[in-house]
Amino acid sequence: MTHRISGRAGLLAAGLSAALLVPAVTAATPAAAAPPAVSCTSGKAGLAAKLTKDITAALNNRKGTVAVGLYDRSTDTTCTLRATAAYDSASTVKVTVLATLLWDAKKHNRYLTGTETRLATAMITKSDNDATSTLWKQLGPTKIKGFLAAAKMTATKPGSGRYWGLTQENVTDEQKLLKLVTAKNGVLSDNSRAYILKLMGQVISSQRWGTPAGAPSSVAVHVKNGWLERATHGWRVHSLGTFNGAGHDYMISVLTQDNSTMGYGVTTIQNVSKAIHKDLVAVKAGVARYTPTSRPSEAFVAVPPQG
Repeated sequence: MTHRISGRAGLLAAGLSAALLVPAVTAATPAAAAPPAVSCTSGKAGLAAKLTKDITAALNNRKGTVAVGLYDRSTDTTCTLRATAAYDSASTVKVTVLATLLWDAKKHNRYLTGTETRLATAMITKSDNDATSTLWKQLGPTKIKGFLAAAKMTATKPGSGRYWGLTQENVTDEQKLLKLVTAKNGVLSDNSRAYILKLMGQVISSQRWGTPAGAPSSVAVHVKNGWLERATHGWRVHSLGTFNGAGHDYMISVLTQDNSTMGYGVTTIQNVSKAIHKDLVAVKAGVARYTPTSRPSEAFVAVPPQG
């Protein structure tokens, strides 16, 4: 099927000694807090309830910590889960890096150089880390923070020094970014938006997993994923996608961590994505839904090695 794809000993001892002088008090064990629930609203009757039910079911019995953002302009539908929880960005920050590069070029009334174009293409379509590091260093924190302020991505905190993959991001800000990329605005020019979508539509086949799963072949898909393993919270696996066609214009952000393997996180994201695509876009006979057939090796690292 053709489908358009347009990461004290002393004080302790003193504390223990002091504790021995205090009678033991048995405290009631607090009840475990209920996990956050999926919240959806929609201008289309019945759609919010269906999405809430199906996204919840897709996450049923899945381990890990998952944040979800959905916005469909055509039906004025929004869904969120853990929308303000911060995650290490891994390679999803590369969309922000490209947007910053284009925003800065627009400010200076210039085109990208041949080198910048080559680096940007490798960064998005192949998730090339060296290209990202070069552009990250070229832009510097001032320009990156300047773009984030212009985009009102107030919760996004750039990784320090060369550690772009440790940028802190949340679903709310990633959805803001995708909205800027997919609709006319004063931050990114029309040409800049088209360029970002073009590159996200040319991502290599081994990286087309995640949010595109379940998308009808009648919609154009643009995707950027990120994956990173660290000592704490296991695998971070994320996917950003925009989808246009069949009467719909929507975007999905899914951020995850505490995954035992990369593949486990990918499956979680794809379960959620399949539910969303199914509920938003009914397919006619003969129209297939996209099924990713491959994924990158877990050996890939989305951030420079840490010292």
